[in-house]
Amino acid sequence: MSDHYDTFADSYEAENAASLMNAFYERPAMIALAGDVRGRRILDAGCGSGPLSAALRGRGAIMTGFDASPAMIELARRRLGADVPLQVADLGEPLPFPDDAFDDVVASLVLHYLQDWSGPLAELRRVLRPGGRLILSVNHPTVRLFTHPDEDYFAIRQYSEDFVMAGKEVVLTFWHRPLHAMTDAFTAAGFRICVLSEPPPAPDTPRVLLPPRIAAGERTAFLGFIFFSLEAA
Repeated sequence: MSDHYDTFADSYEAENAASLMNAFYERPAMIALAGDVRGRRILDAGCGSGPLSAALRGRGAIMTGFDASPAMIELARRRLGADVPLQVADLGEPLPFPDDAFDDVVASLVLHYLQDWSGPLAELRRVLRPGGRLILSVNHPTVRLFTHPDEDYFAIRQYSEDFVMAGKEVVLTFWHRPLHAMTDAFTAAGFRICVLSEPPPAPDTPRVLLPPRIAAGERTAFLGFIFFSLEAA
């Protein structure tokens, strides 16, 4: 996966900066869930090119980040400068951080790339202080229920989708999980579910980016990602 992202890191960064799904939907929702972060030590797990770290740092957080893609980490270093520690690390392996090192972890659109959540969630729990928060987003599990009704919603299974990012065609591969499998994994890893969120797009979303039925006022939101705020027990 890290090598795969290295091949289109610049295109992903350009798409992430201005798209409906990233800039006006997923990132504002993560920032809202994080709330007041002044003085909080936050780990950005799978930080990509660093836009969420930049936003949280701008709100007073003390940020650290890692990503499996060296190209993404290079883009994040350009964005964040030398005052945010960044390194290449894989969420599927033991993390290079001590126990209880962070007040919060943010994992933005990361876990749905992984078949096994038990090890990664255990590591994220380990590096959080007791009472700390894991704030995360993943693909909403019901979306494929509507788009691919022939597939088994209750099976944990792999699937791929084609995307165009800044004019470049890419293929991303994900793991589908039903909602109960997500919540079971969270509780098994020692987390308490505090918030489950299905937010609308940000109020400042340019009208031209909105789906027609939302722009017309017929609907208020759409299903894309699902968001959780978890507390380390």
